[in-house]
Amino acid sequence: LMVQINEKGVNLAVLGATGQVGMVMRSILAERSFPIKDLRFLASARSAGQVLNFEGHDVVVEDVATADLSGIDIAIFSAGGGTSKIWAPRFAEAGAYVIDNSSQWRMHDDVPLVVAEVNPEDLNDVPSRIIANPNCTTMAAMPAVKVLHDNFGLKRLVASSYQAVAGAGRDGVLQLVNEAKAALDQGADQLVFDGSAIAFPEPTKIVKTIAFNAVPFIGAIVDDGSEETDEEQKWRNESRKILHIPGLLAACTCVRVGVFTSHGMSIQAEFEHDVTPDMAREVLADAPGVELMDIPTPQEAAGKDPSFVGRIRQDQSVEGKKGLSFFITNDNLRKGAALNAIQIAEVVVSKHFADRV
Repeated sequence: LMVQINEKGVNLAVLGATGQVGMVMRSILAERSFPIKDLRFLASARSAGQVLNFEGHDVVVEDVATADLSGIDIAIFSAGGGTSKIWAPRFAEAGAYVIDNSSQWRMHDDVPLVVAEVNPEDLNDVPSRIIANPNCTTMAAMPAVKVLHDNFGLKRLVASSYQAVAGAGRDGVLQLVNEAKAALDQGADQLVFDGSAIAFPEPTKIVKTIAFNAVPFIGAIVDDGSEETDEEQKWRNESRKILHIPGLLAACTCVRVGVFTSHGMSIQAEFEHDVTPDMAREVLADAPGVELMDIPTPQEAAGKDPSFVGRIRQDQSVEGKKGLSFFITNDNLRKGAALNAIQIAEVVVSKHFADRV
């Protein structure tokens, strides 16, 4: 079932190849001419047997439960935390580097949590052979926040996210489509005067109506008394780990909005050293994975790679010139998931398989 793509390169497996992120991964692997020798697609029994085309080659999707895991150099996972918990160690034991998209391994001490432009040095030595891809909101912010930290010394981060429905999977996308259609069919402008004027279908994935709405709840409440959601805690914990600032003060309010793809984040950052918007723009202009835009919007980021950063202002709530306010938006399916996983794989190739390419 392994398909040879090139004479040279690494043996690559994609687990979860048929899903929403898996689709994006396949197109990015092709776009970036990732150095693949042999290619395998794996999924659950439900998707096994499907034939997916990759660069003119037909690849049959294997059932991971019955697959022979030997001979894989790098495996990219986008199959959910439960699947990763079981299969990442098995692939690693069989000799593969596993790059996992779920939240399962992110906070494990022996698993590097990597944004390719930010902390690739964490991939120099990976004894566990498991590497974690951060959450999509953390990912959007890190390329910009890292370069600001390196130059001005980050002390505190406060963020509000504006997260697209694609982050809730295909079901989130369908909920928005169905609710928007229902509103338009009934005369959506009635909502100007009465939020209950439209008979919306029952929410199917996002906890409340998402069309023409904003829902300040993503994930589940953590049972530690903080009243935060796990999504909000991921932002703090992952930022600390990626930036290597264990004591970073950070808080996030995560909000789902009626946008299809690309998360937005409004960020207030406080620094040790003075920083002005012009100083920030100067260092951000050269930062890998960052693009400056006067008014960055999710629609303009969808389908593109960079984190778009704009609306950079002095934070008037911080004394002196120690604070900045800015807005970031980034495609949560691309950089937020598939692209970063493939960029991590590229770093792994350069550090551990340089002789193959």
